[in-house]
Amino acid sequence: MSTPSLAHRRHGLGFAAGGPPRWLGALAVAVLGGAIALGLAFAVGAVHTSAHATTVVEPAPTKVVAGLGPAWAAVYQRANAGEVDITAQVTTTVPTPYGNRTEQETAAGAGFVLNGQGDIVTAAHVVDGATSIVITFEDGATRSAAVLGKDDSSDVAVLHVDPSGLTLYPLLLGSSRALAVGDPVAVLGDPLGFDRSLSTGVVSGLDRTIEAPSGFEIAHSFQTDAAMNPGNSGGPLLSSSGQVIGIADQIATGTNEFGGPSSSTTSTGVGFAVPIDLIKAELTPLEHGQSVTHAYLGVSTGETANGSPGAVVGSVQSGTPAAIAGLRAGDVIVAWGGTPIASEGALIDAIAAARPGQRVRLTVHRGSSYITITVTLGAQPTQAPSQ
Repeated sequence: MSTPSLAHRRHGLGFAAGGPPRWLGALAVAVLGGAIALGLAFAVGAVHTSAHATTVVEPAPTKVVAGLGPAWAAVYQRANAGEVDITAQVTTTVPTPYGNRTEQETAAGAGFVLNGQGDIVTAAHVVDGATSIVITFEDGATRSAAVLGKDDSSDVAVLHVDPSGLTLYPLLLGSSRALAVGDPVAVLGDPLGFDRSLSTGVVSGLDRTIEAPSGFEIAHSFQTDAAMNPGNSGGPLLSSSGQVIGIADQIATGTNEFGGPSSSTTSTGVGFAVPIDLIKAELTPLEHGQSVTHAYLGVSTGETANGSPGAVVGSVQSGTPAAIAGLRAGDVIVAWGGTPIASEGALIDAIAAARPGQRVRLTVHRGSSYITITVTLGAQPTQAPSQ
């Protein structure tokens, strides 16, 4: 697992309507996805029989013909109907010499239809702090939306609209587990206010670690060169068969000619998406308004100085599971439950795969000795502590 260097600063891709891009939370950028094949037949059924019936067009994957490449026009035709535009009114507090001033801003992002009940998936940072949310569908219909549940540690939110009278096109959820560098992907959204734009590219890298709005890290994210810009935030990345394989989340902006951070907030060809396999497990509890918990150790970490295996403990937060178990700054964690830890990224992966309350035996290199420490993992706080 690798993390882009500090020179590649990540920026969210929310878009402030009527003004410059507004960065919601810690990150964001999104795109689209979709699914349709030439000659594809859809099953259409009415959920209600009243004058305000909800029509649900069931999704089906696009067929990929060997040697012909992705049928992006067909993918767009189907996915465009399942993508939604999200406009959020967000209240912010701005410090001034005379005290804090409250301002109301309009921000825009993207999302996609999850099911026929009116549930919408987007990135959590798109709706963080929103006082009102409006969803616009492909046919121009609009609905006010409420947040059913969100998780700022994986940057996903589930919204809900009244589906009566709507024609809904849910998108198929695929899998990100078998992604390989070079796999084709597509992104759909409203970059820089240009609504319903499609961009295509490939998976450029795997196992990237990006920062969530909570300040914690999202493991197993993947990188793509499909163009992402402000206004894409919260929408899905699609495979060549039109299945959702991730939610686009942020971009790296690189450095300027003087070696400092770039002020650019547009696509650099280095974008990051949250993998759908991480998100799928959270959708059901979020749909029911339940909170999602993640395991928590309570340390800051880094790579070893000489490149040897392990993750170096940089600091230990007071009162955390790590502190209670006796971990110290300078310790090198070399094994987790008997599994070798090769790097900082491997430790992040291990914590992400664990659950609160789980007891884990750590092998730690301290000084010239190897010791065993047993830690009972806690629940991750809503916000990462300042280092």
